[in-house]
Amino acid sequence: MDFLKIAQVAPLYESIPPRLYGGTERVVAYLTEELVGMGHQVTLFASGDSQTHARLISPTPKSLRLNKDCVDSMAAHIALLQLVQDRIEHFDIIHYHIDYLHYPLSRLNHAPHITTLHGRLNIPDLHDLYKIYSDMPVVSISQAQRKPLDWLNWVGNVYHGLPATLFKPNFKPGSYLAFLGRISVEKRVDRAIDIAKVCGIPIKIAAKIDKDDAVYFEQNIKKLLKHPLVEYIGEITDAEKEKFLGEAMALLFPIDWPEPFGLVMIEAMACGTPVIAYNHGSVPEIVEHGVSGYIVNNRQQAVEAVRRIELISRESCRDAFDRRFSSSVMSKAYVSVYERMIDERAEKFHFKPADL
Repeated sequence: MDFLKIAQVAPLYESIPPRLYGGTERVVAYLTEELVGMGHQVTLFASGDSQTHARLISPTPKSLRLNKDCVDSMAAHIALLQLVQDRIEHFDIIHYHIDYLHYPLSRLNHAPHITTLHGRLNIPDLHDLYKIYSDMPVVSISQAQRKPLDWLNWVGNVYHGLPATLFKPNFKPGSYLAFLGRISVEKRVDRAIDIAKVCGIPIKIAAKIDKDDAVYFEQNIKKLLKHPLVEYIGEITDAEKEKFLGEAMALLFPIDWPEPFGLVMIEAMACGTPVIAYNHGSVPEIVEHGVSGYIVNNRQQAVEAVRRIELISRESCRDAFDRRFSSSVMSKAYVSVYERMIDERAEKFHFKPADL
């Protein structure tokens, strides 16, 4: 199949790419730019402050999380769906990144589409919804993510990827432990701090605090940041991650939930930094134990992993990233899924390629 006409439909909470935190939006940005670079004709449906080489169509001039005037975020997303629907015959395939919002419309039209599910699926409310929409073609970001709803119409599994040039690796040993992401109950920054204290090694924490996690932070984490080994940096940009991760001896990823992917793990690998991660969710699929880091089950194993971190080659961490988690690898995998879905829909509904 030749070059495709592809619609990428992103959530509106963050710009594409996001200014700060935003895993889904960051992946959409990398995928979109890579597809454009491959020669495909891509239209990105996203907030108006997005930056892209694709054609940009937006129902709102600003991303919603940082827009103080936004009261009802669903209103903008309904408008987004209509913008896609009005142009749906212009595309060979529509790639949704907005979970189930489009399902009623997608059931009424027969346009080829897929939905990448970026979040956790072990939420009870999702079970009944997906029983109704079990025919919707969906893509997982790890095999572990599928487990709560393994009976869905899974049409692919595609791991996230980053541009190969995004981070320059640092192959020199680091001087501190790093925690990057979000301060929340399931991310367990408290575990990371505890591991660092037991090891007697400084830890730097670059993390955002969502409004929903503000109480947890105030009651459980804030006091931990006063320890002399702990440095809290706050939320950082992509441009700051290369130095932050590259100068760390290891990234601590002591999660306590079924993480669907964990973008920060491959960000660390791209910087040549080993990952020490608790064995939950996607971790065994992302971290190659003894190659790009260590997979552990408790504090004792995590402490031992820190003490053996010099046995992990920082070059092997970067090699693991290049082999498995570049945006080029990700995009080629998605194109394969696109082509298969287009062929299946064409056979079922006698479709022809989109004609602008």
